[in-house]
Amino acid sequence: MGRGIERNDVLPRAAEPGCLSYRFEIPIFSAFGIAAIGTFWTIDLATAQPDTSERLKRFASEFHSDLEHLLRPAETIPPRLRDAVAYALLGPGKRLRAYLVYRCCALVGGDAADAFVPAAAMEMVHAFSLVHDDLPAMDDDDLRRGRPTCHKQFDEATAILAGDALLALAFELLATRVADPARAVHMTAELAQATGWRGMIGGQAADLAGEHEAPDLERVQQIHAHKTGALMQAACRLGGIAGGADAAALERLGAYGRHLGLAFQIADDLLDVTSTAAELGKGVAKDAARRKQTYPACVGIEQARQAGAAAVAEARAALAAFGSDADDLCHLAAFVMSRRA
Repeated sequence: MGRGIERNDVLPRAAEPGCLSYRFEIPIFSAFGIAAIGTFWTIDLATAQPDTSERLKRFASEFHSDLEHLLRPAETIPPRLRDAVAYALLGPGKRLRAYLVYRCCALVGGDAADAFVPAAAMEMVHAFSLVHDDLPAMDDDDLRRGRPTCHKQFDEATAILAGDALLALAFELLATRVADPARAVHMTAELAQATGWRGMIGGQAADLAGEHEAPDLERVQQIHAHKTGALMQAACRLGGIAGGADAAALERLGAYGRHLGLAFQIADDLLDVTSTAAELGKGVAKDAARRKQTYPACVGIEQARQAGAAAVAEARAALAAFGSDADDLCHLAAFVMSRRA
């Protein structure tokens, strides 16, 4: 394996001078909707630390090298399938879920070396989900991260098989490359539940079932919690398990990931309405065209932004017990909501 991700690469850093922030009052939103009228939080939604984006880019570059090395023993795999798997897994991306595994492992005192396998498994599951999500039978997308989607670059059958292979490989890694058997079982159960019908796949099914139905906020919240929040929560919990976290710390990390996932998906909902294909590297205005269940469709753009800000606040609150050691993850939550792609 390559140099790998050093522990210092994921440890928090002090905020730099000149980091802008703004403060405003909004109605409380939560996973269950809007609180009683007249109830407000004052939320300090600081912009992400100036180096948050750069830190993620640096991490993604180094993690990419380790992922690439992981696929090198694949000479015996059918070449077209191997190429499609590599195309899906090694393409450009934020590697946010993998970063969360590493960062949460470090936060509870774990070693970065123990985070690689669950982080790689998490990225494989995420890549599988994107390949299948882009298929004509699902969201029918031609572009992903500025490149042709897997089924456009290869063909539909190969894309389906590449997604299947990535999902299987994720669990093969957890079963064979996690040294501690108890942790291997715990990680496998966490990722399987977050991926399956109680998690991301169930959320995708609910998303498809909700198309062309009247906007329903409760339905949107359920879709987002499963389709996006489940894997974000699992990423944080996998990092905690890798680092030997106790039950209370795992609960806090999971809560952070759950609220972070909601903020991330609300931001995605908003970007589909407010951004351009050039900025996003994928099609825009598709949610409205397919009458998908989204926050802007249910409550409008401004209240969707408020809901995202409240999700950021709840993500930060979940980390309060970790003190300043988690400051960078608090900034990351703000970054997720303020991103432009």
